[in-house]
Formats: sequence, C-alpha cells, structure tokens
Amino acid sequence: MPYQRCEMLLPIKGYFMKDEKLQKALARLGLGSRRQMEDVIREGRVSVNGTVATIGDRVGQGDEIRVDGRLLRYTAENEKRRRILMYYKPEGEICSAHDPEGRPTVFERLPPLNHDRWVMVGRLDINSTGLLLFTNDGELAHRLMHPSNEIEREYAVRVMGEVTPEIILNLKRGVMLEDGMAQFDDIVEKGGEGINKWYQVKLKEGRNREVRRLFESQGLKVSRLLRIRYGSVSLPRELRTGRYLELDRREIDTLAGLVNIRPRQGTGLYGIANRRQERFEKKPLKARRGGHHLRRDKEKRSS
Repeated sequence: MPYQRCEMLLPIKGYFMKDEKLQKALARLGLGSRRQMEDVIREGRVSVNGTVATIGDRVGQGDEIRVDGRLLRYTAENEKRRRILMYYKPEGEICSAHDPEGRPTVFERLPPLNHDRWVMVGRLDINSTGLLLFTNDGELAHRLMHPSNEIEREYAVRVMGEVTPEIILNLKRGVMLEDGMAQFDDIVEKGGEGINKWYQVKLKEGRNREVRRLFESQGLKVSRLLRIRYGSVSLPRELRTGRYLELDRREIDTLAGLVNIRPRQGTGLYGIANRRQERFEKKPLKARRGGHHLRRDKEKRSS
C-alpha cells in the first residue's frame, strides 16, 4: 500500500472543537457548582441538541442546552462580558430573587441584563446592611463563596454589652455553634458610647448569620451589622444605600485572581456606561430608602 501523507487539521474554535465542558458551562451560567452540575448530568436531567448529556460532553455556540426541559441561553465564555456590581444593601431588603411574602428584594434595584442574569455572591440577613456583590459569571460567584477559597469578609458591628478581653480571645480561638466551629480572624474595637460599642471583625466564611451568632454565643447582642469588604472589594464612601456601582476591569481581574480565574477580554465597564459611572463617583446619587419604605412607595405609585 503506497504511503499517504496525512495532513493535521487544526481545529477552528466553535467548529471542529467545542468551547467548554458542559458542567463548566452550566456552573458559569449560575446553576450551581461544577460538582453539583455533574450530579445533575448523571441524573439524566440535561440534554444537548435533543440527546441526554453525559459527563465530559462539550458544548459550543449554537448548541441547544436544556436542564429539566428548560432551554438555557448559552454564550461562549470568551464572548461574554464579565460584569460585577457592588450594591449597598439597606435594612429591610431580603437576599432573594423572589419572596412569597412580597417583601422587597435586593434584585429589584439592579439594572436589567439582556439574555443573562445576576448571580449574588453571598448573603446578608434582612436586618443587615452593606456590601453585596453581583456578577453574571456563575463560576466566579461560586468560587468566591466556597469556604475552601477562604475569601475574607470584613464587617462593622455595633454590640450591646461588655466585650471583655476574655470574650475577644474566645471569639478568635473559636466557638462551637450548632453547625460547627466558628471564629473571627481578627476583632478590633472602634469606639462607641455606653453599652454600645463598635467593632471591626474579619472572617473567611459566610455561614448563615455567623457574625451575629458568634457574639450571641458570648451573651451579647448585635444591634447593627454592616459588611464593609468582600475579598479585594471595599464599600466606597461615595456609594449610598440602595445604590450600586459597577467594577472596572482592573477591580474585576483582581477579585477573580483571588480564586484563580483568568482575566477575560471585554471585562467591566466601557463606553457610555463608564462615563456615566465616572460622573456618579464625582456627584453621588442620594440614598434610597429600603425595606418597608420601598414597598409603600410602590403601592402609592400604583394607586
């Protein structure tokens, strides 16, 4: 048989080779972690182009992806602009997209996205205020929240009661709560009057009401709680309650680098949106009232 020379065909992205693994794409769309998405695929709940998917399948632009029969809007990772908002949550709003009790939610304040959605990074309880991050990159959101990545959160806390040196030592060494050991990595007094004193605390996880429960374990009550930092992002002075700012490319890349996510082209603000934000930073908008005030204002406008 005569020798035939074989030419190697280089794959053209989106044609010969699919863009990314299915479980990664689903995680990036904000449906859960990669491990959770692998379980969903194993359960036969995902289809690609009408065929039940398996672990390791790859998807690209133009593929029809469904989860439990629901069609997803897929955009290739390198084509999607990574965005992150910082939002100053007021007291009285809940950290949920929908509330059966009709209470105002943090999502009602956010700008709409075309064929995309905001994924919340962490939570704050209804009585807490301060910094919340939102992104359209589900994989980034999951990594920022995952305890194994130990992303530091910082809070300003007003405490009722005497916080003795012994209590501070207990809180830094660790306290057994109902869901396991918890501790502050740092706690610093910041002044106050009478029985109300302010403290700044740092910790590297975000369990439900963890800051409040740590103080309550020592017989103390938290009267105010404000998140002032999440990872490399701090709550800016010019941001008022109920308002948001969008991170620029440098800020997004720094935050993503904390969890080993590579920079992406087209990240952050550009054009008109960038100029609008620059004007906002020079002349901040007034604070919006939150909670029940927001709900009453809506009812007045609709009546």
